[in-house]
Amino acid sequence: MKGLSYGCSKFPAVNDPTGDEVRRLRTEEKLSVRQIRARTGLGRNRVHELLRGVPPPEWTRRPNAKDGLRAEAVELRGQGCSVNDIAQRLGVAKSTAYQWVRHLPLDGSDEAAARRRAHSNAMTDARWAAHRAARDEAQAAAHRAAAGVVGALAERDLLLLGAAIYWCEGSKSKPWRRQDHVQFVNSDARLLRLFLRFLETCGVDRNVPTYRVSIHESTDVVAAEQWWVHTLELPATRFQRATLKRHRPTIRYNTQEEYHGCLVIDVPRSRELYWRIEGLFAGLGAAIT
Repeated sequence: MKGLSYGCSKFPAVNDPTGDEVRRLRTEEKLSVRQIRARTGLGRNRVHELLRGVPPPEWTRRPNAKDGLRAEAVELRGQGCSVNDIAQRLGVAKSTAYQWVRHLPLDGSDEAAARRRAHSNAMTDARWAAHRAARDEAQAAAHRAAAGVVGALAERDLLLLGAAIYWCEGSKSKPWRRQDHVQFVNSDARLLRLFLRFLETCGVDRNVPTYRVSIHESTDVVAAEQWWVHTLELPATRFQRATLKRHRPTIRYNTQEEYHGCLVIDVPRSRELYWRIEGLFAGLGAAIT
């Protein structure tokens, strides 16, 4: 019929081995979407597409009225009850009972479960290792090709790049709050190094600005300051007292050793430099219209 397309579908094929594996990771290993992406290397939209109609694992769900029955079903399964027995005892449909306990084998011993998990991980790694390796190689090739385009930076390049990144990450004057002052904050050492090169191109030596670390209170502040001094070759005497942020471990992901907080670069008596940055960015805007 006209208007219908048989070449593709937004729904995964029933016999799709990729879909089968993703759904198995969801139902048997109870992985979240983020964990499945990390295991398989697939994109977020692709994983959601393959999991269409598959309920999330219990630990990712919000409480609802049937959580008590679900917990009782899990307990009965641990006692060796079949799906039919569980459905009959709890007064629910067999399909519901199956959905609640299908991730639990009848052999519930810790040792057997550990063996199954180890086997499952080995099988998953064997299946997806080639895919992850190909993806990583493609990414590395794209990085090399893009990096080769850059070349050496001339003074004009540094001025334009510095003005652009400042307009993204630096403090800016507002009509309701006049603040013609240069202050730049970031956590990426490469971006900060680029901004320091921009300042030097504008005639501002690294001994002129003051520096301050903004970091969570749970970290080693002294070590973070030393890391910034060493990484960006900054004068330690120009560092001011660090700004400490409240630590909220339930929502933070940047707790690894590579976390060194943000560095605040503050240029004193920088009104005219700020005006110059405004002019450079205005010129960039005019050049692209």
